[in-house]
Amino acid sequence: MSSVVAPAVDKKHAKPRLDGSASRAEQLLIRFHQIRNFTTALCANLEPEDCVVQSMPDVSPTKWHLAHTTWFFETFILKKWMPGYRAEIPEYAFLFNSYYNAAGAMHRRDLRGLISRPTVKEARRYRSSIDLHIDNLLSIADEKLLAEIEPILILGMHHEQQHQELLITDIKHVFSQNPLHPVFRERKIEETPAQTMPMRFVDFEETTVEIGHDGRGFAYDNESPRHRVLVSAFSLASRPVTNGEYIAFIEDNGYARTELWLSLGWMTVSEQGWQAPLYWTKRDGKWWNFTLSGFRPVDEDEPVTHVSYFEADAYANWAGARLPTEFEWERAAFDCSMEGNFVEGETFHPQPATQQAGSLSTETGKTPILLQVFGDIWEWTRSAYAPYPGYRAAPGALGEYNGKFMCNQYVLRGGSCATSHTHIRRTYRNFFQPEKRWQFTGIRLARDLR
Repeated sequence: MSSVVAPAVDKKHAKPRLDGSASRAEQLLIRFHQIRNFTTALCANLEPEDCVVQSMPDVSPTKWHLAHTTWFFETFILKKWMPGYRAEIPEYAFLFNSYYNAAGAMHRRDLRGLISRPTVKEARRYRSSIDLHIDNLLSIADEKLLAEIEPILILGMHHEQQHQELLITDIKHVFSQNPLHPVFRERKIEETPAQTMPMRFVDFEETTVEIGHDGRGFAYDNESPRHRVLVSAFSLASRPVTNGEYIAFIEDNGYARTELWLSLGWMTVSEQGWQAPLYWTKRDGKWWNFTLSGFRPVDEDEPVTHVSYFEADAYANWAGARLPTEFEWERAAFDCSMEGNFVEGETFHPQPATQQAGSLSTETGKTPILLQVFGDIWEWTRSAYAPYPGYRAAPGALGEYNGKFMCNQYVLRGGSCATSHTHIRRTYRNFFQPEKRWQFTGIRLARDLR
């Protein structure tokens, strides 16, 4: 299977007018089509058979992602603001809703792979139809109407970028079930193999910091309100844990030592038979892993990924450290560059932590620099996912997260190689249940300062 092509931006909406006078509606449409076209580009080399498989309950078929992100714009924009709009296929509202309870009943998540119709071709036609309606709506919207539509349209675009990441991680799990080891994206071979930088710890003094989004630009509801938090002195590792370091944990019987594990984690390890990160297999005494570029030997210099919170916590215990809190992470990320290995780079895999790996020193004169704070892997924190103090839902707001997922979840920070650079923020709060491993999740260590 050939590699994924670069996103092809719709020429009709590709650029503002040459005189720089693109209207507000035109600018929104340019961004809208860039994001929609990138989703299409990610699927460019997938066959219809690839797009209908659901390999486990957490995975959604690619076809469902294509339709669900389209359903969002139809449901929350066209049905509300497009004069005389009527859904061509009303049943899509049931099939392609996810967790928006206020929008009506929905099909069971774990049964999405049983739905053969609409076909992939029909799902793509549905996307094109809704895109055209959005074009028409924004072309006739006056400034007052545009002001109402804009925040929901922007929310929908960020929602689609989330599903681009899910599409990538889901198709990886689908392909991993196939003994033919299909290739989603051909690997870019480096002329000189990169070696990771040594791990050191950067000290941070006790201080009171403001945590959360400051209200400028887009953010999800779970990033607010901004509030003050006392962060005690701590040390943070200069880079994430590597595959080689994690192999040392495995070889020291890390998966067989009960004292390293939370009780629920130990139960999960025992029931699931975990002996290594997801996608790892041992052949002839060597570890191999399945990647979106196919099946290949584990690179010991790359950050370890596809580990659960339970595994991250057990490794930290073994290493004589702990996981950072999300407030420590955000405090450390204040002055870090938001450069890194994101989905735009089309590697679809974590890279070794070199001097060029992204992020800068967090405090003047401090060495070593913090590497890979953004991109490559989502970093587990020890913080349970909960709303920030003082959160109140705005009347009529289309809430995305607060109050919907606050049960047995842990916060992750930083984005991954499947995250869009234009989607991530220092205040972005991702979250998963502690046993989940199919996302690009990894480990950065922390320590208390005494």
